[in-house]
Amino acid sequence: MELHLDLTKSATRATLLDELLALMSPEQRTRYDYILNHTTIPDKHHHSIGEVNASIDAMTIDDALKENVRGVYAILAQAEAKVHGCPVEETHFHEVGNAAGIRNALAICTAFYVLDPTRITATPVQTGQGTVQCAHGLMDIPAPATAAILEGIPRATPVFEGELCTPTSAALIKYYVQEFVA
Repeated sequence: MELHLDLTKSATRATLLDELLALMSPEQRTRYDYILNHTTIPDKHHHSIGEVNASIDAMTIDDALKENVRGVYAILAQAEAKVHGCPVEETHFHEVGNAAGIRNALAICTAFYVLDPTRITATPVQTGQGTVQCAHGLMDIPAPATAAILEGIPRATPVFEGELCTPTSAALIKYYVQEFVA
C-alpha cells in the first residue's frame, strides 16, 4: 500500500498519528494497541542518545520496530549536535528525552510498522510561525533543531501561528517519507 501524508496545515505528532490511525483496519488497530499497551518505557528522563537507545533496546518489541525508533532518535541527535556544535554522543535531550517523548515517537513508528506501506509520500511540511518557549528559552518557529532536520525538505508557506512541526515530528517525517509532492 502506498501512503500519502497531507502536512500542509499541520505536521504535529498528533496530526501524523491521527492520519495513520484513520488508515488502519480493525485488525491493524488491535495489533497497534497491543504493541503499545505491552511496551514499557522507564519513567525517567533520558538525557543522551545512549540512554535513549538503551531504553529502546530494553523494549519488548520487534527488532525492526526498535531500529525505526532508534533511527528517528539518531536524526534528532544529529540535529541537536549541529545546533549546539557538539558531537552526537554529547547531545542533551530535553523534552524529547523523557518517557512521554519516547512513547510519542514509538506510537508513530508503531503505526507505520503496522500499516507497513510500500511507499510514503507527503506534501510540503507546515511548520507554523511565531515563537515557542523551549528549554533554551523563547525561539523562533521553526525551532533550530526542527529547521536543521527539515533542511532540503520542502516546506509549506507558514500561514498559521504556533509550532506545527516539532523536532520529533520533523525527525519522523525525515525518517519515513521517501518523496515530497505538491
